[in-house]
Amino acid sequence: MPLSEHEQRLLEQMERALYAEDPKFATSLRSASLARASRGKAALGVLVAFGGIALLVTAMALQATLVGIVGFAVMLIGAVLVYSAFKTPAVVVDPNAGNAGSSPKPNAPKTSFMDRVEDRWRKRQGDE
Repeated sequence: MPLSEHEQRLLEQMERALYAEDPKFATSLRSASLARASRGKAALGVLVAFGGIALLVTAMALQATLVGIVGFAVMLIGAVLVYSAFKTPAVVVDPNAGNAGSSPKPNAPKTSFMDRVEDRWRKRQGDE
């Protein structure tokens, strides 16, 4: 049963309050739920990859090229599922994103290597 709009707003307010009170705890809760989802996706990927390997072995025994191609494709799909399960999420939700007055801290550390590379590139382009 879906939540009503009022209940959704209340839930969002409670999430923001939790994040404001204890951001470390809120982040650990969010990462725990992501880890659970990732484990399930990885397990599914491993099962699919094993199914693909089984199809490849069957294709070798039967000397059926088409079954071998399908087995390779299934195995590849399983490997992609496992790989995507261990990849870190690229989008990070900022609870203060809706606030118009909030701005990032000027001395906040950069979180990714690419941000640092882009900053260096901009500085280099500005010096020329």
